[in-house]
Amino acid sequence: MADPARAPHSDRITELFQRQRAHQATVKRSSAAQRAAKLMRLRDAIVAREQQIRDALYRDFRKNPAESELSEVVPVLVELKDAIRHVDDWMRPHKVGTPMTLLGTHSSIVYEPKGVVLIIGPWNYPFQLVIAPLIAAIAAGNCVIVKPSELTPATSHLLVELLSSVFTEDEVAVVEGDHVVAGKLLALPFDHFFFTGSTKVGRIVAEAAAKHLASTTLELGGKSPAIVDDSADLATTAKRLAWGKFVNAGQTCIAPDYIMVSEAREAALVDALRSAIAESYGATEEERKQSADLCRIINGRNFDRLKKLLDDSVAQGARVEVGGQTDAQDRYIAPTVLTNVTGDTAIMSEEIFGPILPILTYKSIDDVAPFITARDKPLALYVFGEDERRVDRLIAETTAGGTCVNNTLIHFANHNLPFGGVGPSGLGNYHGFWGFKTFSHERAVLRQGRLDMFKQLYPPYTNKVQKVLTWMRRIFV
Repeated sequence: MADPARAPHSDRITELFQRQRAHQATVKRSSAAQRAAKLMRLRDAIVAREQQIRDALYRDFRKNPAESELSEVVPVLVELKDAIRHVDDWMRPHKVGTPMTLLGTHSSIVYEPKGVVLIIGPWNYPFQLVIAPLIAAIAAGNCVIVKPSELTPATSHLLVELLSSVFTEDEVAVVEGDHVVAGKLLALPFDHFFFTGSTKVGRIVAEAAAKHLASTTLELGGKSPAIVDDSADLATTAKRLAWGKFVNAGQTCIAPDYIMVSEAREAALVDALRSAIAESYGATEEERKQSADLCRIINGRNFDRLKKLLDDSVAQGARVEVGGQTDAQDRYIAPTVLTNVTGDTAIMSEEIFGPILPILTYKSIDDVAPFITARDKPLALYVFGEDERRVDRLIAETTAGGTCVNNTLIHFANHNLPFGGVGPSGLGNYHGFWGFKTFSHERAVLRQGRLDMFKQLYPPYTNKVQKVLTWMRRIFV
């Protein structure tokens, strides 16, 4: 008999949604202690399955177990620890000040759950980018339907087993399936839609949510630039760029998408990148292909897209400095560095989302910000340099979802920072308290005390009322 969680149809999806809607009032009333207990059970279930998680990610990506732990498991456990520790504080009403015109009242903000929410996960980090928003949704008191990516079936199946061991389906349910299933979910009137994936699909999610007048969080992507100032230490910069670009075979939404370096330092940066790649993945192309530390492209369609992007760029004049090798059967693309790249080449036409790193040059640092701001606002922006004045100027003259100075990716790991995009790279943010807020409605509550100044302003609007208004304007306005 088919597992209904793995073979959902319209009736099944609608039934899950209705069950969660009926149960939401109960979940909303849960205390901080009850929510923390749920998160602790989730944490314990994850810890008990760490090897299964690593195995699933290896089957889907051939991802090194250490990389799986670093990029998928540990961030989730850190997020859980933070939520368990602070959910009591997050849930407390937040008192706000009272203007003099409202003397006698007391005001606060009460955080209440959005209701029944949908989380659609991506394939590139299929465990972390499902569980992290789920933690926030649970801390905020919501019911949740999770739709993992069908492109990572091993991890998707594991999520079904994991979450069903912790939650009943009327609170958290996993629905597996392809875009048809996603479409059926998007047709339902969820109170909030949380989507991680491409900008193209993000627009579809936003359109569906708009029909329900529902709020959305869209964690998308884009071409995240890395700017190398002349004051940067190139050896350290190259090591951090290589790690940020080639972890997960470049299939990271905040991976450096391209580098901008001065013409005078391009050759030295290429040499430093060549050394950094050799140190991390092997000195020769054959060693790198055999390296256990490089995972594979998710599927043949994405491999073909990346290979065409690489081939078209070379045909347009890009020069391969490192890598360039591909193997369709193995879904392998070598860590690749390109030079002689300009803004109108194929490699600059779309988000790469693979292990190909183009380098563009600039004559003056003054040319960098205009180049970046002429394009869509990126999800991340990286600046390398020791001259703080120039670094601050680059930050001030550009816009990005987040920025990391003298490193890559790690701003994502600070749960005290909001993570999210801007414009085409995303809408809304999460992590830590920011995630709790994302899945909460900030309800304004004003309580009238015994002193009621406003009763002096009720109709009829006599001369006495006008005198009171005049006095209030003189004192308070």
